[in-house]
Amino acid sequence: MTPRHEAPRLAGLRHAPGGAQEKPMEIPALAAAAATGAAAAQVDDVRSRARRGRMTCARERLSSMASVSLSEAEKVYIVHGVQEDLRVDGRGCEDYRCVEVETDVVSNTSGSARVKLGHTDILVGVKAEMGTPKLEKPDEGYLEFFVDCSANATPEFEGRGGDDLGTEIANTLCRIFNNRSSVDLKSLCVSPREHCWVLYVDVLLLECGGNLFDAISIAVKAALFNTRIPKVRVLEDEEGSKEVELSDDPYDCVQLSVENVPCVVTLCKIGCRHVVDATLQEEACSLASLLVSVTSKGVVTCMRKVGKGSLDPESIFEMMETGKRVGKVLHASLQDVLHKEESLGPERPKVGFLG
Repeated sequence: MTPRHEAPRLAGLRHAPGGAQEKPMEIPALAAAAATGAAAAQVDDVRSRARRGRMTCARERLSSMASVSLSEAEKVYIVHGVQEDLRVDGRGCEDYRCVEVETDVVSNTSGSARVKLGHTDILVGVKAEMGTPKLEKPDEGYLEFFVDCSANATPEFEGRGGDDLGTEIANTLCRIFNNRSSVDLKSLCVSPREHCWVLYVDVLLLECGGNLFDAISIAVKAALFNTRIPKVRVLEDEEGSKEVELSDDPYDCVQLSVENVPCVVTLCKIGCRHVVDATLQEEACSLASLLVSVTSKGVVTCMRKVGKGSLDPESIFEMMETGKRVGKVLHASLQDVLHKEESLGPERPKVGFLG
């Protein structure tokens, strides 16, 4: 092994024109610089590994949002029941639990919704604000997601325990929803390269009872359906500068189209079969799950595998077909509920704790 001080010394030698060697350069400064660079590289490497470790832990927790301890006998009972298409709560493998949807639950937002799926409770608020289009998409608006994991949902989220998981979920939601195939982003543009609407979507996890992504996607679509964007006019003065003027009428708004907004169907692989809308106990028996975002027409827009286990190609195709079939039914039921609730008008009673 070459001593650390020899490399700077060799680098510091210079030859004079007559063949004689000049005095070496100041070695301590070079050695200190090399040591400082090595230390900085080590610090960056440690930080990078720690960051990768936190993201890996967050990805592992995506498949099991709250720790559940099951005995081997309980796991065998759940797995054998799934093989017979009979789950612990009496559902079939492709059956959802009862979903409760309530919109317009937060008064100071442009749109909001609360969804309860079993013991999973999600609150979503959408705030429309004027911003500047991105350079790569000058004629489109965009969505930004923020996920807050409440400490009441599970003890794992106390302190900063849910930050990495919230970031991981927000990145996944951005991939699913923030694209022109899901939301008409061009309708959010007010003036190309200058003004656009930015939809800030805040997701609050109130309780985790399994199947978190499905509940979040339902809540996001319901909140976007409830979102009202004020009508604006672009005024141009004599100098050519543009100003945006919002309408004074609070009811002079535009409703966001959610026709192509997808919903996520999570399929958990348990034994040789897969189930939808898994409970925490069922998630504890699964080593791998497949997230499939499906539109109302049964088109798959995004997929992602979560969990430590692996999935063979044949299982993936079967799970995709199940996701498309179940997703179409889920969209139809959700759309029916949203239209019925909208028909009640602003005087409908609030039934949630925010009412």
